[in-house]
This record gives sequence, C-alpha cells and structure tokens, in this order.
Amino acid sequence: MRNTRTGSSSMAAPQTKPLAVVTGASAGIGAEFARQLDRRGFRLLLSARRADRLAELRETLRDAEIFPADLANDGACAEFAAEVERREPAMLVNNAGFGTKGHFHETGFERQLEMHRLHVTATLRLTRAALPAMVRRNSGTIINVASVAGFSRSAGNVSYCATKAWMVAFTEGLELEMRASAPNVYVQALCPGFTYSEFHDVMAIDRKRIADSLWLNAADVVRESLDSSQLIVVPNWRYRAFVAIFPRLPLWLRLKLQARSPHKR
Repeated sequence: MRNTRTGSSSMAAPQTKPLAVVTGASAGIGAEFARQLDRRGFRLLLSARRADRLAELRETLRDAEIFPADLANDGACAEFAAEVERREPAMLVNNAGFGTKGHFHETGFERQLEMHRLHVTATLRLTRAALPAMVRRNSGTIINVASVAGFSRSAGNVSYCATKAWMVAFTEGLELEMRASAPNVYVQALCPGFTYSEFHDVMAIDRKRIADSLWLNAADVVRESLDSSQLIVVPNWRYRAFVAIFPRLPLWLRLKLQARSPHKR
C-alpha cells in the first residue's frame, strides 16, 4: 500500500513487526484481512464478538492475539479502545459490522441503534484511539470498511446505507486533515459490493436474486485494499462504474432504481 500524498510506502516493515488491529475478524472480510496481514509480516490484535471463532482463527496465524468484545456495547468498546491506544498500532482496520432487513419503522429500535453504535461510534472511538500515535510518528494506516451501499439508498436497509455513507464521508475528512498534519498516515474507505461471506446469509438474502458477476471473493477484496493507493477503493469495475455514475443521476431516477434493491422485503 503506497501513500498517494508522498509516494512513500506506508506499510514498509520496521525492524520489529508492526501491529495491525482488525475488528470483526471472526469471519468474512475481517478474517481475510487477518490472514493476508499475517502473511505480510504483521503482528495482529483481533476483535469480534465470537471468542470461539477468533480462537480458531488465531490457531492458523503466526503471531496473533485476540480480544473478544461486542463493540456495539459502549463499555466493551471503550475498553478495547484503551487497549488500542496503549498498543499504538501501525494499522487499524475498522471492519466490524452487520446488516438488517426490514422497514425502519418495523425493525426494533435497539437493533438499529446497535448498528449505528458499531458502524459509527466504534469506528469513531477506535480511530481516535489509534490516530494520535500515527500522527506523532507520521506513519500508519487506517482502513474503514464501508460499502458500495454508502453511495445509494435502499428501502429495508436504511440504517446500513446511512452508516456506510457516514464512514465514507468520515474517511474523506480524515484524508484532508492528514494531508496537512501527517502526510505519511494513509486512510482508506474500502467499499466492496456483494461479497461471498456469512454477512448475507445472516440477512437471509437469496443470492440467486443477484447476478453471479456481481459477487466478489473476500480474498480479492482484501488484496485490492492492501495493494491500493486510493482514498476510496471500490473493487470490481462494475461497482466502480456504479459509484462513478449513480450519485450523479437525477434524484427521480435514483429513487426509481433504488426501489429495485434486493434488500427490500
């Protein structure tokens, strides 16, 4: 991963192995980040709700610690953030997240609030914990795993689209600050589309409703993220075309197309 502002490598390994923190690491894109960063020579601090799955993953890695925590819980998130701040990692991957199905007014408020706490508050708190040390040493990487959904809206998926849009905007704002204060600190919003993982199984989305060409492999998504120099990384040319064109469409046309989302009931 190269820093576009300076041309220098933001992932060059120092004399001791750098530490990478990955949230939502028990499955899917988070687990794949752990595997690929392990192969690239990082020490790992991995967090997720499912301690058993984290322990299984740890056994397949060379140098990993686990910190089971529900980051949607304020107390657990604060405790993990304190650990991140103490450890001063070289990389933070804010990946923890989930989706729901159902109209906003019909879905339990607590579940909606949990999503906002996980996607927004946890990302905010952990980034704030990791970033000061990165700025002091003018070195480090923060990857916020957002989504193509952050560039569109979907009935039955209101909070997910809104929180992922926030993650993209938050990352863009950080980029502006880092250009001025720490040009070797790299930030990225990773925005994948439909990716083979447990994520859509939990949401009970029928994969047959989505064209095979739109499904991505988690390993490819993570590889493109780690090898990219871009602020916003959108894997797959189809999704890149969507992100480039869709937000520029007239509102009436966007609403018409968004009504066809596969997330709707």
